[in-house]
Amino acid sequence: MTAELTRGQNHPLPRARLEIRVSAGTPVVAGATLGDENGTIHGVDRVAHPGTPTLPGLEVSRQAAADHRLAVDLDAVPEAVHRVSVLLALPAGGRGPARFGAVAAPFVAVTDLDGDEVARYTITGLEAETAVVALELYRRQGAWKVRAVGQGYAGGLVELLADQKLSQAHQLAASIQEAVASGLARSVPAPPAAAPTHRPDQGTAPQGGPGTPVPPVSAYDPQGASAPGPQTPGAPQPYQGGPGEPADSGRPSAPTAGGPIDYSHPRRQNAAPPPPPAAPPAEPGRPARPVAGDATGWSMEERLYNQVWGMFEDLARTTAAYRSAVDFAESRREKELDQALSDPRSRIGGQGDAAREAARSRHGLLVSQAREVLDRDVAQLVAEAEVVEPALPTAFARWDNPVWHAYRVPMEIPMALRLGDLHLPEADRIRIPMLIRLPLERGLWIDSGRSASLDGSFADSHEMRRLGLETAVAHAARLLAVYPAGEFTVHVVDPAGSGAQALAPLVQSGVLAAPPAQGAAGVAEVLARLTQRVDLVQMALRAGAPDALPPGVDTSQQLLVVNDFPHGFDDRAVNQLRYLADEGPAVGVHLMMVADREESAGFGPLLDPLWRSLLRLTPVADDHLADPWVGHAWTYEPALVPPGSQVLQQVLAQVAAARRSWGR
Repeated sequence: MTAELTRGQNHPLPRARLEIRVSAGTPVVAGATLGDENGTIHGVDRVAHPGTPTLPGLEVSRQAAADHRLAVDLDAVPEAVHRVSVLLALPAGGRGPARFGAVAAPFVAVTDLDGDEVARYTITGLEAETAVVALELYRRQGAWKVRAVGQGYAGGLVELLADQKLSQAHQLAASIQEAVASGLARSVPAPPAAAPTHRPDQGTAPQGGPGTPVPPVSAYDPQGASAPGPQTPGAPQPYQGGPGEPADSGRPSAPTAGGPIDYSHPRRQNAAPPPPPAAPPAEPGRPARPVAGDATGWSMEERLYNQVWGMFEDLARTTAAYRSAVDFAESRREKELDQALSDPRSRIGGQGDAAREAARSRHGLLVSQAREVLDRDVAQLVAEAEVVEPALPTAFARWDNPVWHAYRVPMEIPMALRLGDLHLPEADRIRIPMLIRLPLERGLWIDSGRSASLDGSFADSHEMRRLGLETAVAHAARLLAVYPAGEFTVHVVDPAGSGAQALAPLVQSGVLAAPPAQGAAGVAEVLARLTQRVDLVQMALRAGAPDALPPGVDTSQQLLVVNDFPHGFDDRAVNQLRYLADEGPAVGVHLMMVADREESAGFGPLLDPLWRSLLRLTPVADDHLADPWVGHAWTYEPALVPPGSQVLQQVLAQVAAARRSWGR
């Protein structure tokens, strides 16, 4: 399992031979230092950099690039070395941004030789720094660990190397920048006309939605001193070398000055599947036209899945870059205003007014430039969404997509399901599908509490309960529709019978395993039956005989929809719900609760583990979901059936007919 590190956190390294992948919003210099127990570097021969890319157990890139791969063999590192520090720096000479705060947060990932991530870290909080120690690999009691550092230096490589007690810091920093400048001078510049696509590669995206710790991240998942050759937009860049012969990652994946940022990310590396389809040639001076399915994958479904999450990660990164630029502009304006006011001479006459006006003017210019870049990237994402949305398969499509009118009960389970849409306030015109992997890894909590919608209006508790159950019905119907006949069963608990109207599509179509259970007795019976199923399947699996189940045990995936919780539930029933939420997903039993968190607070500690184990969704638009890469609060909009549409009834009728045919 991949560890998502924050600054200061550490994680054990299971293997000695590793690869460290770096992704930044601009070409950077990547290197590494070999230090003792205190982190001290004993000589320039303990620093791997573009001028000296190979040291015992370590090899780095020979040129500045937006993406790097560093090869590490910890068994080959000298015994005196206790810390391997990975450093990043901006090239000198005005070829790119002057500080890390002006670009997207750099990302580093430690992987094994198969490409599986061990740990990843997004370096946030950088402003005026031009060099940073990203992470360090260190010995601890005979074993190696990785620690997320994120220590930045406004003084660049000189200050970084001096902080590690290297006496020749000035000379080495100059030689590193000279080696980088020589490499750039030998390379062929990128074509000035065609803007690159957001993502040079897309691999398997993380399982789960933005509420699930992953990466994320413009793109959340992408992926030497040679010139950049022509590339097909979206085509993978496979790693051709071995652990002792790493790929030369000096090829820039974004223009070095004046061009759009390429927010690539090392976790999107996946060169195994066949290449995606090529995009049509771009018109001169225009970005390449987007193509549906231009991510990597073994099937079109997987390509579209990866492309959707690539779009999500693109939007996260480009918005993070915009917010960072705005924050910098505001801090710079405040600093300049403070300086103007601190001088008594500037308070008299027009000198102070001119200084304040100049500060405000520079702030407006910086914000305008940042917004222009954001609008350009968002426009490209909008164009991509316009071709991707119509091409989505049934499980990924909105209810108003025409693909539902051609619906047929599938023969296979899809890889993911759409639960709604996500967007950010800076880019309100684009909606990213929220896809979660199947089978469900955790249950859902549909929050029916009184909530304010985005327009500031409030829905009363009765209206929110109705909307919450309608949302749950739409999700349950979608799950029934994407599973083959007989492989998904839905149970409903409605203790007070208050959800009869919202549950009508499920009840009247005949897709439920039984009528909704009512009253305390009905609740107890359903919970006891599902708890017994979990116990039986667990015992069969532990005994190594998954097929040796008693007759009559339903082996299909089970979904329990609970309405109007906690009405009709006592402490025993709540404990059973907790058991189903914790143990059920592993054996095919899933939970969907329609409940108000505040009304359920009376259960106290009994409820807290249940609440934390479920993914909270809302029946109205709400900005409660966060991604772990850059910390954005995403606005979630549920996937609801358009008013007046009969598509839900038509789909459920086909599901019911298929179930009857399957049961004969």
